[in-house]
Amino acid sequence: MICHLAFMQNACIFQGLDLRRADPMNPEKLELLITREMPFGKYKGRIIADLPGPYLNWFAREGFPHGELGGLLALMQEIDHNGLSELLEPLRAKHGKPAPRH
Repeated sequence: MICHLAFMQNACIFQGLDLRRADPMNPEKLELLITREMPFGKYKGRIIADLPGPYLNWFAREGFPHGELGGLLALMQEIDHNGLSELLEPLRAKHGKPAPRH
């Protein structure tokens, strides 16, 4: 089930994670999108915020990994899908991580 950010605070349960309690817009979670690297696969070593939309959408279709990584990938997919990537710009500046060139 894919949830949109507007509905996350209501009754959405995503991959067994109750997002009402997970507080997906927690600043610490957003900061992890800028600092945490993908630990495996084609994009190993790339920060989660820089993963391409089609890759994130693949996880949305096939299933996100369990645990914190899956939650971060799901959050990034929602941000990307809803065109909200600009809200990460202040965090990018804080950590010296410029947006990737396309």
